[in-house]
Amino acid sequence: MSEYIVDQNYSDITYNEEDLNFKEFEGCTFHNCNFSSCSFKALSFIDCVFDRCVFNEARVNHVSFRTVTFKNCHIVDVNFAMCDRIIFEVHFENSTLDFSKFYSLNLSNATFFKCSLVAVDFMDTNLSSLAFNHCDLYRAEFRKANASKADFSTSYNFTIDPGKTKLKKALFARSEVKGLLFKHDIIVS
Repeated sequence: MSEYIVDQNYSDITYNEEDLNFKEFEGCTFHNCNFSSCSFKALSFIDCVFDRCVFNEARVNHVSFRTVTFKNCHIVDVNFAMCDRIIFEVHFENSTLDFSKFYSLNLSNATFFKCSLVAVDFMDTNLSSLAFNHCDLYRAEFRKANASKADFSTSYNFTIDPGKTKLKKALFARSEVKGLLFKHDIIVS
């Protein structure tokens, strides 16, 4: 049975591999905590905020993230694809998510604001109506994703193949349209 923890604040803690397993956190705030060594099991975060936390290479298999916000976090090479998909809702602000994976998740309720998303895997992901606000999408993979009505208008460095990604009514800045033409070897000046 899981331990239920509500409305607590945690600061400046480095968690070990199994410190948080079999717990449910609701309405909790984590500030300047390090989760990089964690291998989460049977763990839920509901309405929680992570501020200035580090999750580099943390194993988040079978974790529930329900309306969770990450601010100023460093989340490199984390595989979110194995998270609990029921009510999966995450929001990222001023965070680095390079080399992370969101393969086949529904991110239509997610937000990305001023994030580094270098080489992030969005393959087969539902990104419909999602806004990538001021994000670096260098080498992010969008193959088989549904990005219909997604807003890329303030983001940059992306390369998306319109033949392999659903982009109906997606928004792009004129200056970044070259990211849709890369496979045609066209030079846009």
